[in-house]
Amino acid sequence: MISDMPRPRPPHLHRQITRHGKTVWYVRKDKGARIRIRADFGTPEFDAQYQAAMAGESPVIGKAKSGTLAWLLEQYRETNAWTRLSSATRRQRENIFRQILKTAGTEQFVKITSKTIQAGVDRRRDTPHQARHFVDAMRGLFKWAVAAEHVRSDPTAGKAVAKPKGGEGFEAWTEDEIAKFQKRWAPGSRERLAHDVLFYTGLRRGDAVLFGKQHVKNGVGRITTQKTGERVVIPIEPELEATLALGPCGDLSFVAAADGKPIKKESFGNWFREACNTAGIKKSAHGLRKAGATRDANRGWSESELEAKYGWRGGRMASHYTRTMNRERLAIQAAARTRTSIPSPEGEVRATGEKVE
Repeated sequence: MISDMPRPRPPHLHRQITRHGKTVWYVRKDKGARIRIRADFGTPEFDAQYQAAMAGESPVIGKAKSGTLAWLLEQYRETNAWTRLSSATRRQRENIFRQILKTAGTEQFVKITSKTIQAGVDRRRDTPHQARHFVDAMRGLFKWAVAAEHVRSDPTAGKAVAKPKGGEGFEAWTEDEIAKFQKRWAPGSRERLAHDVLFYTGLRRGDAVLFGKQHVKNGVGRITTQKTGERVVIPIEPELEATLALGPCGDLSFVAAADGKPIKKESFGNWFREACNTAGIKKSAHGLRKAGATRDANRGWSESELEAKYGWRGGRMASHYTRTMNRERLAIQAAARTRTSIPSPEGEVRATGEKVE
């Protein structure tokens, strides 16, 4: 709540108590105009409106004309279809909707067609990830709008944006890169603590910045992930336990800002990337999650065990790691059999059927 607001506040964010005792938040740069933030403090909507105000935009809240896209979004934000999305997803989609409202907020939503959606995808052709997120955000909106009988059909139906070529996403760290980072950042540093939390827990950065001693009992960590809502179970391995003992840890989370207070995942991501650059590594925090999953698969973890730790479902992601490891193991075993079958005493027959003279 308001009393929990971190200090110092985000730049140019001000709080005012009206004569009726109501709390009002607004953004004001220097002596410029005040831009009111109407969403509840601490919500993804508040963050999105703050970012809009910092960009000099005035959020259209409660003033949209009936029948416009802005009005439809207002109705959508009041539904379970919106609130049951994870905080991370809502924040991401708020940023997308904010850009859409700038150019199409006053348009009649009934006039949005499949062709309109395709045009939006085409404008983002140079950024495939943004194109996919755009379609996902609009699909969520219109799927609800169809169910609520605001529109007859979903203009996003049949729209799919292919993943970028290469399709593997963030690249996993190699063992050499992990060793290089650990050599640069010794135990007892914030950088090393962050690295070890990411690597040994396999948590995404949004969950890693929330994970703290309150989540650990009898050597096992348990936390509900923000992205999928899955409850994950994380054995605290000796290496991580030793790192946490050295710290520096925050009061509410192991990974924290320099002053020990909680840190947002975006700020953490930027800070950790700088730490990686300093160590001479051009990889991401998510790449450590992949490295951890690879390591666990190499140690013989089953698909069910991987799903319990990483919060996956359906076997697809877990099988990706176990299948890769199983194929490597089979290839090594086959090579070993070949090496042992080829050398033969003179006059005997090799495994290939050739007679040795």
